[in-house]
Amino acid sequence: MEKITLVAFLLLVFCFTNTYYAPNSYAQPVDCLASDREALIDFKDGLDDPANQLSSWMDRKCCQWHGIRCDNRTGAVVAIDLPGSYNRYGLLNLSGAVRPSLMKLKSLRHLDLSLNSFNGIPIPAFLGSLENLQYLNLSYAGFRGKIPRNFRNLSHLKSLDISSEVLSLHAETLKWVTGLVSLEHLALRGVDLSMVGTDWVSAINTLPSLVELHLSDCSLQGHIPILPSLNFTSLAVMDLRSNDIVSKIPDWLVNITSLHHIDISHNHMYGSIPLGFGEMPNLLSLKLLDNENLTANCSQLFRGRWEKTQVLNLVANQIYGKLPSSFGNLTSLVHLDLSDNPIEGELPVSIGKLCNLNFFRLSHNKITGRLPEYLEGIDNCHSRKPFPYLKTFDLSFNQLTVSRGSLQKLTSLDLGVNRLNGTLPESIGQLSQLQILSVIDNQLTGVISEAHFSKLSQLDTLLLSSNSFFVTVSSHWIPPFQLTDLEMGSCVLGPSFPAWLKSQNKVDYLDFSNAGISGFVPNWFWDMSSNMSYLNISHNELQGKLPTPIPIAQFTAVDLSFNKFEGPIHLPTVPVSFLDFSHNRFYGAIPRNIMFGIEFLSFSHNQLQGEIPMSLGKVQSLVVLDLSNNNLTGKVPPSLGDCSSLEVLDLGSNNFFGIIPVSLGQLQRLRSLHLSNNNFWGTLPLSFRNLSNLETIDIGNNGFSGSIPPWLTDGFAHLRILRLRSNAFSGGLPLELSKLNALQVLDLARNNLDGNIPPSLGHLKAIVDERKKNKYLRYGGFEDVYKVYYEESLVVTTKGQSLVYTKTLSLVTSIDLSDNNFTGNLPKEITKLSGLVVLNLSRNHITGQIPEGMSNLHQLSSLDLSHNQLSGMIPSSLASLSFLGYLDLSNNNFSGVIPYTGHMTTFDESCYVGNPGLCGPPLLVKCPNDVYPSHDYNKGENNEDANDDRLIDKWFYLSLGLGFAAGILIPYLIFSIKRSWGGVYFAIMDQVVYKILRLW
Repeated sequence: MEKITLVAFLLLVFCFTNTYYAPNSYAQPVDCLASDREALIDFKDGLDDPANQLSSWMDRKCCQWHGIRCDNRTGAVVAIDLPGSYNRYGLLNLSGAVRPSLMKLKSLRHLDLSLNSFNGIPIPAFLGSLENLQYLNLSYAGFRGKIPRNFRNLSHLKSLDISSEVLSLHAETLKWVTGLVSLEHLALRGVDLSMVGTDWVSAINTLPSLVELHLSDCSLQGHIPILPSLNFTSLAVMDLRSNDIVSKIPDWLVNITSLHHIDISHNHMYGSIPLGFGEMPNLLSLKLLDNENLTANCSQLFRGRWEKTQVLNLVANQIYGKLPSSFGNLTSLVHLDLSDNPIEGELPVSIGKLCNLNFFRLSHNKITGRLPEYLEGIDNCHSRKPFPYLKTFDLSFNQLTVSRGSLQKLTSLDLGVNRLNGTLPESIGQLSQLQILSVIDNQLTGVISEAHFSKLSQLDTLLLSSNSFFVTVSSHWIPPFQLTDLEMGSCVLGPSFPAWLKSQNKVDYLDFSNAGISGFVPNWFWDMSSNMSYLNISHNELQGKLPTPIPIAQFTAVDLSFNKFEGPIHLPTVPVSFLDFSHNRFYGAIPRNIMFGIEFLSFSHNQLQGEIPMSLGKVQSLVVLDLSNNNLTGKVPPSLGDCSSLEVLDLGSNNFFGIIPVSLGQLQRLRSLHLSNNNFWGTLPLSFRNLSNLETIDIGNNGFSGSIPPWLTDGFAHLRILRLRSNAFSGGLPLELSKLNALQVLDLARNNLDGNIPPSLGHLKAIVDERKKNKYLRYGGFEDVYKVYYEESLVVTTKGQSLVYTKTLSLVTSIDLSDNNFTGNLPKEITKLSGLVVLNLSRNHITGQIPEGMSNLHQLSSLDLSHNQLSGMIPSSLASLSFLGYLDLSNNNFSGVIPYTGHMTTFDESCYVGNPGLCGPPLLVKCPNDVYPSHDYNKGENNEDANDDRLIDKWFYLSLGLGFAAGILIPYLIFSIKRSWGGVYFAIMDQVVYKILRLW
């Protein structure tokens, strides 16, 4: 009896105790009542029946009509069973209206109109008058609007299902449920209950006979309140998944000992998972996945008995700690999924006792060490092999170091994204039932031979990418399998194209990227490519021309980037999803037959010529368009503004000219815009203020002019990169730059900007805080399935050279205002930018001193203040900038002793040349008397002792200079007046020197 599911059991009871519900369960001895027949005819007249399901509703024997059941004693109609369905010809469903004539069926106990298409009409309120109803099913029947409150009159109702397409039905309260005192089954899936609040709990608690409760996808909100007493003690199924409940799991839930199935997945539950779940005597299934803030310590949570639990799904929570040895006591488990948690440590050997496991997933945790010895075949399950029923085994995305074991009935083995090292054992080839094998993204090495696949005749999916395998098989080898998904990226397959692939007739997803393959692609490969939905042979040394046209299937993703393909580009004749032909040697014009449906198109880093075709603007499905680094010319067609889905537009490094079309301001989804290294001129269109989702604006190295528009500082909450360098912008900087809260790279170098540097520059929020977590800046959103994405890149001038940043770009913070006409002092507010990495203010007319507190910029890696009019002493605190790798203070008016201590000793004299007042190492200019004051470079410029010392130093050098001048000038003036005195003076000095030397 335990193996019979609850639903099946209830159906059996239902059928045996209510025979009039089941069609053809007994003969119909009498005809139906005339009044009932008339009511049914009127009901039929209101319906649209395109499939002619009600064709039998003709004669007088209505008890034999399709979907009608009668009481065999009275002839009264007791059941209307007309759910929509499918047959070999398609959908069979009813529509139209539900007429009130059903109210005349006084004995009606069963009404099923589910899965029909009533086209948004309200649920008829008169159904609440059918007081004898015991079963009412209106689920997914196309009704809309409000659930009638008079349903509370259905006091005999045992089963109510008015589930709907998401939120098409709604209820403002569930108080009407309290009248359904006989209810055993309640299903309101998809009904909008967002206005109900927390009253639903007290309403449900009034139903003492309730066995099943289904309230998934109902937009329930708020918390689950405490109940003073429990009335629904017969509850066996509670389904609350996919709501907006923000609550702790109530203690009363674990006191319902009748519960078999609990599902509170996809909510916002928080707090501790009650340990009482492990002691519930009848619990078969517990699903709490994707709440994110539910916590539990493994050693405590799995200390319970869990004696009947077969399904345990706690994915994406905060289950932490190590799995205890008591975990092996959960011997009833069939399905275990603890993925996406911070579980750590090694797997306990006791897991080998879970002999009934069919599904085992612990991916995306922090599990370390080796796979336990039970995978070697220890007899814990009274069989020759461990886990005799296991079909899915997933330990991907952990920190495991070794893969070993033999699981003969295994159909899925996923150990991807771990730290597995060593080689792949040949024993894998003995798993004759294996359908899925994944070890992607590990540290595995060694040779893959034919022996690894010897008995894998059932293999359908083979994922070996991102390891260091050498695949060495015979050129005549024919694999025993037929694969649909084949990923061997970064495995050495070359140098020639793998001939064994020719035998694979079912391949749908192929990744041979970075596989060391060179030479020409064989013709037979292009023949088989016509069946693929994903083709990636990028990062190889493949050459030659592509077929005309490329034979691929509809909506395929094709990545041929980073090869040596050449010739004109001939696109497929069918719509495709993604095309990446970048970094090749293609030439000629951009094809004009780019079809609607393509989302990703990259022809960058080729030798294409000509103009952008106007027809490209008709491809409104485009999300990424990258034509950069070619020889394209002409003006940007205004039609590109019609590509309403664009997130990335990269036209950089071409020969485009003219003004920017105003229509580009229509691209409201645009996140990354690159127009650099072209010949554009004019001003930025005012329509660009609509591009509020922009994260990158790179229009450097063009001929743009005018002032930096003030609207650029307002409404761009996501802008992280603003690069306008090498243009002809003039005027001052906008005073409200600080509104750009996400800005981390500001490059305005080589323009004609003037005025003071505004103090607001020191309030850029994204630079004030240090950036410690790297985030790849990728756009397009296709990397999860197709590994196709646009990777943001940017040229940043740092340490005196231009560097291209890609994968670490999110960590770069830079302000470059060099080669302009800025004047005034360097604002002290700039010292608040603790996260700043690059600061370049060179080649301006900035005056004053380096601000006190410059040592606060302890992330600073490159500092260039050269070719300005800065003065004063160089702060000794600069020596505390331990990350500083580049310093240029040359060609200013600095004076005094260079603080040549600590980290400052790593910089040579070129950093200080052009400052006549500087002295001391590393310059060859010696300070007077070779006195180099000792500076404590760990102290800030506000140190009073340092200030006092500096004051004394100044008076010392001043007095020394005055004394030296007096000693030289006064005798010279005297002797020029009276030359005879000179001989007497020098004679006396000779005698003094002689006496001093005799004393020594």
